[in-house]
Amino acid sequence: MDGDRSIQPQLAATRSELLRARHVPGAIYASPEIYRREMVEYFGREWLFVGREEQFAAPGDYEARRIAERPIVIARDKRGELNAFYNMCAHRGVEVAEGRGNARMFKCPYHGWTYDLTGQLTGAAYMRESEGFDPAGCRLPPIALRTWRGNVFVSFHPEPRDFAAAMAEFEADFAILHTERCRVADLTRIRLACNWKFFHENLMDFYHVGVLHAKSFGARFGWTPENVALKPGGGITIRYDAAPSTPDGQTRFAKAPWLEDRPNSFACTGFLPPNLTLFGRVDCVKLMTAWPLGPDACEVLIYLLFPEEFFADPEFEAKVEVYRAYQKVIYEEDRSMIESMQLAMASPVYAPGRMSIMEKPIHHFLNAYLDRMFGPGA
Repeated sequence: MDGDRSIQPQLAATRSELLRARHVPGAIYASPEIYRREMVEYFGREWLFVGREEQFAAPGDYEARRIAERPIVIARDKRGELNAFYNMCAHRGVEVAEGRGNARMFKCPYHGWTYDLTGQLTGAAYMRESEGFDPAGCRLPPIALRTWRGNVFVSFHPEPRDFAAAMAEFEADFAILHTERCRVADLTRIRLACNWKFFHENLMDFYHVGVLHAKSFGARFGWTPENVALKPGGGITIRYDAAPSTPDGQTRFAKAPWLEDRPNSFACTGFLPPNLTLFGRVDCVKLMTAWPLGPDACEVLIYLLFPEEFFADPEFEAKVEVYRAYQKVIYEEDRSMIESMQLAMASPVYAPGRMSIMEKPIHHFLNAYLDRMFGPGA
């Protein structure tokens, strides 16, 4: 793109070794042109986490969403299979579903065309006279869908890369969390006035924990850059020590049955490009996505998972509320910083600062991003 020529010289500083590197120029977070390319290069090609299988437990369960500027529907059909397709009537493109619920079929509210739970057209009034019209060959455009340990992924690419290969690193590092034996206890939605990348960079930025979060969880947190494992394509795995996500650092439940041999301080973080961050603790798992809404806005979804066994606890909801309220405190602390960073990105005064050894994960993520968006560096 035309902007490549002006920005390329500025990227050399980020491509340097960590202890000589600088952060990327503000345009990476503020440019509409770069944002449009991300929608194609990242969100149009990669496997994207969009929810949990238990959110579609029964035949007919569905959810309509708009993600990465695309309207989609995920539905479980009568055979029990999950399907994904564009929420776009084959007649004039009107969305045929909204929200979430349970349905026998989908009906376009404009001209009444109907579709089954696989997206196949089942009815189209006044179309018999239309020469060559074949209902059997008409459907809502399908989207590739796969599942990994209870987690649902879609890809908008017509020929997505092999799903098992895409998940191989995550499987090797995080199978121990057994998310397939967990369920969603809470789903939090947050809208942030910042670029989607800032949200995930903040989650891998342990540099700020002892400062910004000193009064929340920072004192119960320990790691070194040696704990970071860098993965192909910008993926990251981090092992460290951290207390459960409660105000006093004590679990309200117990250890997950499969983590009984782990210390109470067991903690891990994983980043799967482009926009999934996983946090594992001894008693729960958090899955977080930041969906782009423009260069300077995103919607964050946070899935809080607990082992199925915990749901039988008669005080389950009250205990979950402790985790929910505590994470809100932490995310509001983060919001103030990442929204402040976003304001600087469009300023002509902003100059990228030097990186610290504590920013090893961000350095890896940004360099993989630059390789993907602008071509491999020297």
